[in-house]
Amino acid sequence: MMAVRLIELHRVLKPTGSIYLHCDPTASHYLKILLDGIFGAENFRNEIIWRRNNSYNSTTRQFGPIHDVIFFYSKTDVHRLNEVTTPHLRAYLAKEFRYSDEKGRYRVNEIMGPGLRVNGESGKPWRGYDPSPKGRHWAIPQALKDLLPNNGAGMTSHQQLDALDALGEIHFSESGRPKYKQRVTTGTALQDIWAFQPGTEGVLVDTNAGIDQDVKWLDSESERLGYPTQKPLTLLERIINASSNPGDVVLDPFCGCGTAVHAAEKLGRRWVGIDVTHLAISLVERRLKDAFPNIAFDVLGTPRDLSAARDLAARDKHQFQWWAVSLLDAVPQGGKKKGADRGIDGIRWVRTGPRDGDLDRVIISVKGGENVSVRDVRDLAGTVQREGALGGVLITLADPTRDMLREAASHGYASTGLGQFRKIMVKTIAELMAGVHDDAERLPPLGRGEGFRRAPREQSVRPSQTGLFE
Repeated sequence: MMAVRLIELHRVLKPTGSIYLHCDPTASHYLKILLDGIFGAENFRNEIIWRRNNSYNSTTRQFGPIHDVIFFYSKTDVHRLNEVTTPHLRAYLAKEFRYSDEKGRYRVNEIMGPGLRVNGESGKPWRGYDPSPKGRHWAIPQALKDLLPNNGAGMTSHQQLDALDALGEIHFSESGRPKYKQRVTTGTALQDIWAFQPGTEGVLVDTNAGIDQDVKWLDSESERLGYPTQKPLTLLERIINASSNPGDVVLDPFCGCGTAVHAAEKLGRRWVGIDVTHLAISLVERRLKDAFPNIAFDVLGTPRDLSAARDLAARDKHQFQWWAVSLLDAVPQGGKKKGADRGIDGIRWVRTGPRDGDLDRVIISVKGGENVSVRDVRDLAGTVQREGALGGVLITLADPTRDMLREAASHGYASTGLGQFRKIMVKTIAELMAGVHDDAERLPPLGRGEGFRRAPREQSVRPSQTGLFE
């Protein structure tokens, strides 16, 4: 399955492009053989170890499996790789950078080098301190010279020291020994183990404050959408920042719940996401619209008219159900699992009051056949009663009969703190695709309970011109 796809990915990849393949340790050795054969062993760049969580089952007869593998390959040796740093940990800053001034935190470092200098000022006393008895001389690092006019060219050692002192870059100890102030950098160069310290919390505040952890595993309820293989947004941001620039194209051919395309949109890249299931595509659509309310993108491969909907229903019952459920902004019953649904194809979580916790379920049943009857409405009503749900919606591909509509109306209304709503409704695919809704058959306002949750609002750095494919 992966071999033919990797061949195509190699074909479409630009000479400056890179590929990152995520897998678990049970498959990584097989996939590396494929990658070596297709991309060339000479284009292997890194095997990145990503610590995905901190939990393991101690009752199993093995060590805790808490990491996944990310293979980084390029197409050529002219691939793009931007400088990416890992922000310093707070514990490291507290230990090493103990001093501070109006410019921020710093630690002190030697401004003298070993060996005596007889000629010039580099071996003579400055501000009362003589380096020669220690067998040393003044040796100003290039990073400090970069702060001086013309990088200190034409200046003697003492003149450079005077200028640096005037800039506040010299630290004098109690004994009068001068050292230079080594400022906090943006971070350390990124290595091939991506992990963070367990048992700590915190976020990046600024360079001087640091962080308590590296790429965070997915334990934030605000980020977790309910998709089983969801990755942290920061993980994909790190990859995209490293191997692309704003305006470049990012392709995720297994986009799942859309973390990579979300990160690409946030970072100003163009993107294409592909997935084989309508479940994933509908989730990505909703995620992007939640995170970027003004976003514009194209969705290719989903039904655009009634004939395409009939074709999908004939080809794949489950895919049709997942797609139909998404028309009501509902989530499939049991997520991606296929099997006995007990009359429930989807759940739409709705608001029943002003508080966040005022939620209830509307059960969705989908019928993709050309023949529907009043029995389908009665079955749905029975499921709603059995489950103790607020109401139910029967989505039909065929037009409902009059008896079906009368049966649905006979079940009356469900009362909530936000008004009354028909307990049982029948809606056709044609109506939902056209956006036609009868006021008497309007649904309660959408809420976010179990299942796929709303993505946090983001800021995009450019107008979208992107694509999403099923």
